[in-house]
Amino acid sequence: MNFSENLKKNSEFQKVYREGNSYANRYLVMYVRKNHLDKNRLGISVSKKVGNSIVRHRLTRVIREIYRLQEERFLKGLDIVVIARVQSRDKNYREIEKALFHLGKIHKIVDISE
Repeated sequence: MNFSENLKKNSEFQKVYREGNSYANRYLVMYVRKNHLDKNRLGISVSKKVGNSIVRHRLTRVIREIYRLQEERFLKGLDIVVIARVQSRDKNYREIEKALFHLGKIHKIVDISE
């Protein structure tokens, strides 16, 4: 199992926003950029518009856990930024998971053979 790193610095996020491709669905927006490393780096952004800190942190934990459990299905060498939209506030784990994989398939970064 490969372990991804987290994007932490604002400059790293900005580089993905500028140079990456983005697709969106009802609950999430995903930016993807090649990083030329042998691992992925994941960044998660949840705006204050989505809710209070409890709601924002729950969404962040859910997205990170979905990615962690299914990490081997994602292609390697990518910077991925996931932005939670306001509509994702009241959604459960399965709905967020479905939205994340939907965007992964659109970006062609998820192995759909499983």
